[in-house]
Amino acid sequence: MKRYLMRAVASGFAVTLLAGCNEQQAAQNRGGTVKPEISAMSLHPQSVAITADLPGRVSANLVAEVRPQVGGIIRSRNFKEGSEVREGDVLYEIDPAPYQASYDSAAAALQKAEGAVPNAQARLDRYKGLSAQNAVSQQNADDAQSTLVQARADVASAKAALETARINLDYTKIRAPISGRVDASTVTVGALVTAEQTTALTTIRQLDPINVDVTQSSTNLLKFRRAAEEGRLKTSGDNVAVRLMLEDGSQYKETGSLAFAEAAVAKTVGTLNVRAVFPNPDRTLLPGMYVRATLQEGIAENSFLVPQRAVTRNTKGEPIAMFVTADGKVQQRVLKVERSIGNSWLVNQGVTDGDRVIVEGVQRVRDGQDVNVALVTVDDASGNLEQASAADAPQSGQRSKADGTDEAAVTGSTN
Repeated sequence: MKRYLMRAVASGFAVTLLAGCNEQQAAQNRGGTVKPEISAMSLHPQSVAITADLPGRVSANLVAEVRPQVGGIIRSRNFKEGSEVREGDVLYEIDPAPYQASYDSAAAALQKAEGAVPNAQARLDRYKGLSAQNAVSQQNADDAQSTLVQARADVASAKAALETARINLDYTKIRAPISGRVDASTVTVGALVTAEQTTALTTIRQLDPINVDVTQSSTNLLKFRRAAEEGRLKTSGDNVAVRLMLEDGSQYKETGSLAFAEAAVAKTVGTLNVRAVFPNPDRTLLPGMYVRATLQEGIAENSFLVPQRAVTRNTKGEPIAMFVTADGKVQQRVLKVERSIGNSWLVNQGVTDGDRVIVEGVQRVRDGQDVNVALVTVDDASGNLEQASAADAPQSGQRSKADGTDEAAVTGSTN
């Protein structure tokens, strides 16, 4: 039995070896060694928007804590908690009775002071005439002048006291200092409040527009400025556009603008704060929310985007990629990578217009080897391969179907 099994295995091996020899012989009869099948993408220069993806927190544009400026009993609360209020709306009313009495008293004191002025003026005029006739002493005339001045000063003081009483009476109506959304009230009707107390009655936050505070590393800021000075990056001006990604991964529909960047770098972490302002008509953004902000810093003109799936590293750690020359041979090149843009690398050295970079099958080829090329494109959003248009199809080095049409290997898998 064992001898029979050994003979069967030997017979199968011989058949397999013979079939392999026949396939090799058939390949040689068709024209030599079999060329590996690879997929490549044509590269062309383009203007690339340079962005910075930064973490940030949402903060209110304006925040006002409402406190009483006079003391008393809260008589009414005139707003709904969590609602929108406008600047000047009456939020609380304090019992005005004592302040109304103070106002009335000040008004009476003003009338009394004003009544003394005509009498003092008439006395001074009479003494001036008598003094000219030497009928009264100069001392009496000077006293009359002083009395008139004092009467006028009493009027001014009474007017100031009346204005103070009017202001305090007006403070019994606690108004909204800004427009925005009002928080919960910390007091109820009947509560006793005091002037300038530490506990706020409520807080108002202006949510439209709204601020987003992000942090930018000083290292990236220096790289950006150096690229702009060397002409590799064209800045987009003062109106820098900012986009947001919310906590659930969705994109915020409104576009913001850069407001300012702090002039000092934090010593402990080496970052500086940057503030952007966004419209918030639907109140989608709320203070304290975590977001990802994308700032468009500038435009890199005449740049190349090489798919990340096509780039590897050599033993020195340098980024490399395999290209297909015009005569269908593989060529390995060292690239200079600036940064990642989506699923691609921004490359400014090692690539020229029209170069074809291998994006699939790179593991099956070596430098200088002849290959059959299927031209494809790479979707930068997903990284999947798609068939290239006929305009980008190469004239040589590409495999064809029997009916003469180009065949491209389209797949979404990585090498």
